[in-house]
Amino acid sequence: MFSLRIDSSLTLQLLEGHHAPILFGLIEENRDHLHRWLPWLDVNQTEEDTRSFINSARERYTNRESLEVGIWYREMLVGAIGFNHFSWQERCGQIGYWLAAEAQGKGIITRSCRALIQYGFTEMDLNRVEIRAAIDNTPSRAIPERLGFCREGHLRQAEWLYDHFVDHIVYGLLAEDTLQ
Repeated sequence: MFSLRIDSSLTLQLLEGHHAPILFGLIEENRDHLHRWLPWLDVNQTEEDTRSFINSARERYTNRESLEVGIWYREMLVGAIGFNHFSWQERCGQIGYWLAAEAQGKGIITRSCRALIQYGFTEMDLNRVEIRAAIDNTPSRAIPERLGFCREGHLRQAEWLYDHFVDHIVYGLLAEDTLQ
């Protein structure tokens, strides 16, 4: 089972079926906070939906299609992060993340991204990591900018978000680049 200890207060861990009630509760508590940027909330309406997501994520992990994990801060589940997609021929992984409102402002996502990126480059032999964020999602865009990613492009109407399209900014980091 995947587990990556970042420091004494922060761990990334593969979600398991018994985490479904905790994860669903966290989603419910933060639904309004997350709704502005995450299109999957409408398909995650029950604890069983969350359990199905966890089972699917574990299957994708086993098949080396993705690596989606929970973020544990001070032994509490506070969000999720992961390589949502791998392109093995290009040795590229695409990172996505979300965090509960009360956990923001503590550097949790920045530290989690840094650790996941390092793991991707050293343990998974990735050459490239991408992060995409909605153009108006300033907090999410600050993460790759803080970590030294290169802003590589602007994708127009890249994602359907409930009732409208949003543009995305694409950031990339290569293994040969230095994390700041």
